[in-house]
Amino acid sequence: MSNEADLKVVARDVQGKGASRRLRREGLVPGIIYGGGEDPVMVAVRHNELVHEAEDESFFARILNLDLDGKTVTAVVKDLQRHPAKPFILHVDFQRVSAHQEIRMTVPLHFVNEEKAPGVKAGGEVSHMLADVEVLCEAEKLPEYIEVDLGGMEVGDMLHLSDLKLPEGVKLAALSHGDESEDAAVVSIHAKSAGAAEEAAPEGGEAAEPESGEE
Repeated sequence: MSNEADLKVVARDVQGKGASRRLRREGLVPGIIYGGGEDPVMVAVRHNELVHEAEDESFFARILNLDLDGKTVTAVVKDLQRHPAKPFILHVDFQRVSAHQEIRMTVPLHFVNEEKAPGVKAGGEVSHMLADVEVLCEAEKLPEYIEVDLGGMEVGDMLHLSDLKLPEGVKLAALSHGDESEDAAVVSIHAKSAGAAEEAAPEGGEAAEPESGEE
C-alpha cells in the first residue's frame, strides 16, 4: 500500500446545514471519517480534487490514504452524495480500515475479449446483467475490479457469479451463505432477434439487381 496521500482533508468543527453551505461556497465538500474504533471526525475536502479522484472508478474500490492535517488515515469511500441536477458533490463518507480488517465493498466488473468470443464472431449479441459485485475480503486484498473473460463463450452461453475467477482471499457477498438462488447471471451471448436479423439483411433476402435501361 502506497504512503502517498490520495486526498488532503481538514478537520472542521462547525456542523449544520448553514456551515455546509458555507463550505461549498468556498469550494469544499463536507464529509466525515468514521469507524476503526475511533470517534467520528468531521472533515472537508477540496471539491475539484474530489471530483478529479472520483472520475477514476477505482476510487470507489481501493484503500485511500487521507492526509488529515498531516496524519495519514487509511480509509475507503462508503458514500458519495451528488446534487440531483448539478455536477456537484454534496457530501462524502469515509470509513477507516486496517490492512487485515474484513470489509464489504462494491467493485466493478471489467469484461474482456468480447470481440474474440466465438459467439460474437458467429453473430451473437452480448448482454451484461451486472456491472459490479459486492465482495468480502481483508482491506489489503481489495481488488480494484474483477475481470470477466468472454473469450471462450459461444452463442447460448451464460456466466453466473459462481463462474467468476476471484483473487485469493476474496469472496462474493451474494454467495457467502451458500444460497444457490443468489447465483445471479452476469453476462450472456445470445442469438440476434429475428427483428434485428431482418434489419441487417437486405429486403427480400438478396440484393436488388441494378436497372440496365435496356428492354
